[in-house]
Amino acid sequence: MNAAFSYIPREIAFSDIYVPPLLVAALLGLVLTSVTVRLLNKLRWHRFFVSPPLVELSLAVIYTVLISIFLISA
Repeated sequence: MNAAFSYIPREIAFSDIYVPPLLVAALLGLVLTSVTVRLLNKLRWHRFFVSPPLVELSLAVIYTVLISIFLISA
């Protein structure tokens, strides 16, 4: 098999349901974002941000990208 085809993402199977890897990474990213935002709110660090919803969106994107690069594609 060609080395270029070994890095093509494949579907992830949950019993008989096939889901795209980016969907799994996005769901995990949202879960991690929720945990992080709750921790930031508990520590009252959210008051240091000008726009907390923008920080939450940025964290979701960062977590999704990191999960899709390091966990799903491996």
